[in-house]
Amino acid sequence: MGLGSLFRRNKNKKEEETVDCHIDINAQDCDGCEKCSIACPNNVLMIVDDVSTVRDPQVCKSCKVCMAICPNDCITVN
Repeated sequence: MGLGSLFRRNKNKKEEETVDCHIDINAQDCDGCEKCSIACPNNVLMIVDDVSTVRDPQVCKSCKVCMAICPNDCITVN
C-alpha cells in the first residue's frame, strides 16, 4: 500500500449533500430589526428596504436560528 492509495481511499463515498430549504418571510410583520440576518450562521438573510429578505436559499442549512430569534415570528423555515 503506497502513498497514492491513501489519497484515493473513500473518494467514491464523497457525495454532495443537497438540502431543500424553503424560507417564508411575512414582510408585513417584519420591522427590519436585523436580528435574523445577524444571527444567521450561513449569511442567508439580509435587510432590504427595512424588510428581511433571502439572499441565497440554497445556502440555508435549516438550522432555524432565524425563526428562534425573530421577535415578530415572521420567519418560517420548512
